[in-house]
Amino acid sequence: MDPSHTALRTPGFGTSASLLSTLLASYPPPFISIYDPENPRLTASVVRNAVTNLQEGGSSGGTAKIHSAIVNAVACFTPRLFYDSVLNALAEWEPSWEDGCNNWSGLSTMPGQRFNENFDAFVHGLQAVKTYLEQASNETPKAASGKWKGKAKATSTNEGEVYRLVIVIERAERLKQSMPELLVPLTRLAELTQLDVTIILLSDLRWEEFRPPLGAAPDPFYIDIPLLSKSVPDTIDIVTSAFDHAAGASVSSSFTDPEAYSAVLRPLYSQFSATLFSICSPFIHNVHELMYLAAARWPGFIKPVLDAHRAYVQEMERLRVDRQSHEAEDSGAESRDDMQDHYEAGMLYLPSEDTRIRLIRHFTPSITIAVENLYPRLAHAAEWSRANMPPADLLTLAPGHMPGPSPPSAGPVNARDVRAFPRTSKFVLVAAFLASTNPAKTDLRMFGRGASERTRRVRRGVSPRKAKAGTGGAGIKIPQRLLGPLPFPLERLLAILGVLLEEHDAEVRPQAPEFAIPGEYTDMEISRVSVHAAIMELASMRLLTRASSADKVDATPTFKCGISYDVALQLARDLGILLNDLLWDSV
Repeated sequence: MDPSHTALRTPGFGTSASLLSTLLASYPPPFISIYDPENPRLTASVVRNAVTNLQEGGSSGGTAKIHSAIVNAVACFTPRLFYDSVLNALAEWEPSWEDGCNNWSGLSTMPGQRFNENFDAFVHGLQAVKTYLEQASNETPKAASGKWKGKAKATSTNEGEVYRLVIVIERAERLKQSMPELLVPLTRLAELTQLDVTIILLSDLRWEEFRPPLGAAPDPFYIDIPLLSKSVPDTIDIVTSAFDHAAGASVSSSFTDPEAYSAVLRPLYSQFSATLFSICSPFIHNVHELMYLAAARWPGFIKPVLDAHRAYVQEMERLRVDRQSHEAEDSGAESRDDMQDHYEAGMLYLPSEDTRIRLIRHFTPSITIAVENLYPRLAHAAEWSRANMPPADLLTLAPGHMPGPSPPSAGPVNARDVRAFPRTSKFVLVAAFLASTNPAKTDLRMFGRGASERTRRVRRGVSPRKAKAGTGGAGIKIPQRLLGPLPFPLERLLAILGVLLEEHDAEVRPQAPEFAIPGEYTDMEISRVSVHAAIMELASMRLLTRASSADKVDATPTFKCGISYDVALQLARDLGILLNDLLWDSV
């Protein structure tokens, strides 16, 4: 079989898949590293298709029979799981409930053999798999199905055949955390087993970033997948290729209009994919994420076209019925009926160029909203699609009267919803509001406690700024809560949180006689993992906005408060905190 046919018909992957197929079908290296930083899942499907096609169709111009095992390093997180998964896949053995869910245990000459004890047993298991495949190929089709247990060794009728084992490991970078002791033996598996074995490590990290130290592992054959983000036509073609799969799924789905994925609308879907890519490409490079966004927005995008088509068909049907009831049937009437057969049959047609431009102009803001809600998985695609459906008969409205997109939902930000939060989260939100509203230099005056507490908390009167000469106006000081929230570091948030807990939570705490020093119990509380988890949860709900970059691990994280004064005031009342007494610019 031509190796080019083993490549998955995915734009942008033809060269890489053809190279991999040619290597596996001819003289493969013992160790191959495939690197794709943007779309490892898509690359995994391409590799899986290429290996499966070679296994099913054989190789061209050679005598090698390929048997493959494709495992995921996330699912196989222990050595025993990895060994059993690889051996079962190579031997085409499927554990069944009737057989006690036993793993492949080798030939009948070695009953009860276990090949998952250690790596040495795994090596013997690979050698047993090769012997098993050689003997099974010369038996009946039943014996070759993976359940052959014959005892006699058959004479080989294909003496020149070579059995090539291919092991593909997806998410290979996880091996360094879960099974680091296997990295070096796996890269030298062909040397240890003395078999025709090829190991393929597929990862979104380069091999140099997780390779073992001291140079124990050999250098692999590198295959770098080209970035799809630099090839706009290929990316759009891949997103558009999901149209056919969605057409079959929409028939059995009760949430999607079956006509939304009609074959007539495929050119319009291609234009829609190009618009989606132009909007999302600066932020999203993963093709699966683009497909996810397209599946969520396309039903609403095409709904006005379907509504207009159905309204037109109903109108033509009504006119035909009225004409038949009021006019005599003559040849002229029959000819007019023949002209309307196309529309009465309910056939779809592509909208005009003006209609397409109107749709793209109207739905472009909603695509940005979809990115903000669906990419971080703040909402489910089906629920978001139903909640953002356009009104009926949208195309009949004038362009100036079209409704705008709904504002993005940034989580529960009203007082009624946040009142259902845990008590710790309420304290964190109030502390964040105070940290974003009060200047940092006023913390000691507002929250300092000691002998001179009363004098510390009395705020000096702030005189307004003097107006510049010649302006003739008076200086006006704008409160900080009207200027927007200020960023604050995490340490400041925890310090203010400790003060609030010490003053307003001490009475409801359980008795802890082991903490005799004042403030010791509070220091323990604010250092708990649950407090930091509550902060990260509030940040994921957009109630706390991260102001610093998440890529810099060594930098101190800074946040901004995302709730309003009314919400903070309601939370403070629930906790018994006098919020206005703690604000530098009191209301």
